Amino acid sequence: MKKLLIQLDSDRLPSSFDRIVGYDAGAEEVLSYGAVTPKDVRDLVYGAIFTRGPKDLNNTAVFVGGADIRVGEQLLEEARKAFFGPFKVSLMLDSNGSNTTAVAAVVKLIHAAGGVKGKRAVVVAGTGPVGTRAAGLLARAGAEVTITSRERAAADQARAAVEERFGCQMSAVAVGYPLGRGSVVDGPDLVLATGPPGVQLVKREAWVEGRRARVLGDVNAVPPFGIGGVEAADDGTERDGARTFGALGIGGLKMKLHKACIARLFETNDLILDAETIYEVAESL
Repeated sequence: MKKLLIQLDSDRLPSSFDRIVGYDAGAEEVLSYGAVTPKDVRDLVYGAIFTRGPKDLNNTAVFVGGADIRVGEQLLEEARKAFFGPFKVSLMLDSNGSNTTAVAAVVKLIHAAGGVKGKRAVVVAGTGPVGTRAAGLLARAGAEVTITSRERAAADQARAAVEERFGCQMSAVAVGYPLGRGSVVDGPDLVLATGPPGVQLVKREAWVEGRRARVLGDVNAVPPFGIGGVEAADDGTERDGARTFGALGIGGLKMKLHKACIARLFETNDLILDAETIYEVAESL
């Protein structure tokens, strides 16, 4: 019996990246649907759960993607609501790669820091899907988290959403980029930059000349990188007294994690892979 991965993408064109990774992770066929809205999900899921007997449903799984994590969360919830009794399949949410990228970054930073309970962490430009997921996971691990944004309203909105989603508390500040010495990144234990490609958010002097952060991560793979002095290939590299992780260093674990999660979807028919459970998979790797 073939392993079938049903790709529900909120974008008009389903992600070719997610489809290729699905194949590489062991799916024998990927059925891709684009422009999926919450009202579309139930019938698509019914098609998945009624075509095979309950004992064979571990051979079918659903992957939720697309650029908007908020829509992805709605699609995931609609899929869960369509299940009943033994009629269910495993689900994974990774809109815009947000869960796997955030988890990979957070796992690397936490391990490099020797744990984060009671430590200060700043997620720079943290209002996007990767930043909000990372902030929530860091807070869940015990860190005192601050999210930054150019706009106060965006920072507050992101903070409120993360607090509601992860059941934690954190702070949010409006800042001007790039951040220099004496800014919010001068002194915390960990700094993670999750901004757009090709934009420097933190000057090198901010962490080299100030009260140095012990661990820094940057998910931007396009020069200029998000944190000055941190290179894309850094993977726990020692730089000026800090451990640094660049986009490629984080991306290696992200890809390994993405494939491992897809493979696990076919081990059972009742697995839900969201940020917290994807984090558990990363720890097992």
